[in-house]
Amino acid sequence: MPEDLPGAPGADGGAWELPWAEPFAEGSGRPERAQLAAAFGAAVRRTGSLMQLMGQAAADRIGINATDLNCLNILSFSGQMTAGQLAKVTGLTTASITGVIDRLEEAGYVRRERDSSDRRRVVIRLVLEHAISDVASVFRPMVRAWQEMAERYSDDELRLIVEFYGQMEDVLRQHIAVLRDSAPPA
Repeated sequence: MPEDLPGAPGADGGAWELPWAEPFAEGSGRPERAQLAAAFGAAVRRTGSLMQLMGQAAADRIGINATDLNCLNILSFSGQMTAGQLAKVTGLTTASITGVIDRLEEAGYVRRERDSSDRRRVVIRLVLEHAISDVASVFRPMVRAWQEMAERYSDDELRLIVEFYGQMEDVLRQHIAVLRDSAPPA
């Protein structure tokens, strides 16, 4: 780890600066721990930004917008959801979700179906064949790189990483709920 933590190189080879590092380093007591905590915070922030940039680049390659790709990704975990469920999970309005579903249906990635247990409900179902051929193929090289990276870790280390990501999901979900439920600052 670099002594001065200048950040990771950006796409142009320049360093990413670390504004807002103080909250990660406060109260750590030891300089080494403060430096490590700041590096942790910076790594989380860089990864988040890079994931967003990757999503946009992938959406561009696929020919859909990033919001539609994110909705498609969310839908892929269960294979089906109602429009209301997708709106709630994403925080988008039902009108916006209708537009997303219309575009994804037109592109062949989803279809609307009547719910077999409640004919009044419409379920949005992933069209797996189309999603695999168009969407998964864009992500396949990155997923393979992740798999190769995972091979370097022991089972115990991978359990720790999976646990960390689970905890990170919990923190993100809690923060999303707080941001959505609280009034914007005046």
